[in-house]
Amino acid sequence: MRFLVGYTATPAGADALALGVRLARAPGSVLDVVLVLNGGERATLTPADPGYDRLLLDTAEGWLDEARALVPAGISVHTHLEHADSFTQGLLAAAARLEANLIVVGAATHGLLGRFAIGSVAGGLLHSSPVPVALAPEGTRVMGTDEPIGRVTCAVGTKPGADGLLTAGIRLARTVDAPLRLVSLVAIDRPGADAEAIQLAADPAQSVLDYATEHLMDGLDVTASVASGGSIEHAVRGLHWDAAEVCLVGSSRLAQPNRLFLGSIAAKMLRELPVPLIVVPRDFIETVKE
Repeated sequence: MRFLVGYTATPAGADALALGVRLARAPGSVLDVVLVLNGGERATLTPADPGYDRLLLDTAEGWLDEARALVPAGISVHTHLEHADSFTQGLLAAAARLEANLIVVGAATHGLLGRFAIGSVAGGLLHSSPVPVALAPEGTRVMGTDEPIGRVTCAVGTKPGADGLLTAGIRLARTVDAPLRLVSLVAIDRPGADAEAIQLAADPAQSVLDYATEHLMDGLDVTASVASGGSIEHAVRGLHWDAAEVCLVGSSRLAQPNRLFLGSIAAKMLRELPVPLIVVPRDFIETVKE
């Protein structure tokens, strides 16, 4: 697989790079580190200054050299300087040109440690990317890059139509050689709900999980479970999360075909998730190779 990191010389950029390196530890993977220079950064009335442009280019190339130096030996890494009117536009152009399978970006700098805050770049990607986008929580860099991905969790909804999400989960789990966990989150928002009511709410989710498990390809370590709580946030808190795992979630049904759109469930999950979140485009299709 080809993992593209949207890099900036900031803590968020370091978080994205750390997650990208951990993903790219998978055999045969390629890591592309992309830094975008904003073509519209300078006012149009400002005369062109070759000296300023050279300084800007040298600074950007220096940041990319520093990023490359942080990538451990043995990982195939390439650095790229992209010129675009926005960071989001530059990353999407680079992803298309390089045929990236996944874009990795960091959380906004005001996110709590181990939690998410969606900045303008991540927000733009989450509404327009045709490939999955991984969000590295604040503080991912603290974990370092030595720990490979230990488990892949897919948050499967309670309705059919999760084929694209499952495809992405299978592909990633096989790539990083990690077990796949399927979970369905059920919010029991009625005070004093008894065991029978909880079971009735959980049955549709379990049916989806059973169907998904039965149709997965052989040779993959798979578990499936239903997590319930008084809210989606409570259900997420009730699950055990390994520090080395990632969680995949599908886009909202409001998304345009083959595009991302962060739905209400995923947005609620972001408030509690202590691990990287990967958002998969609606109707995502990718060949799963043996």
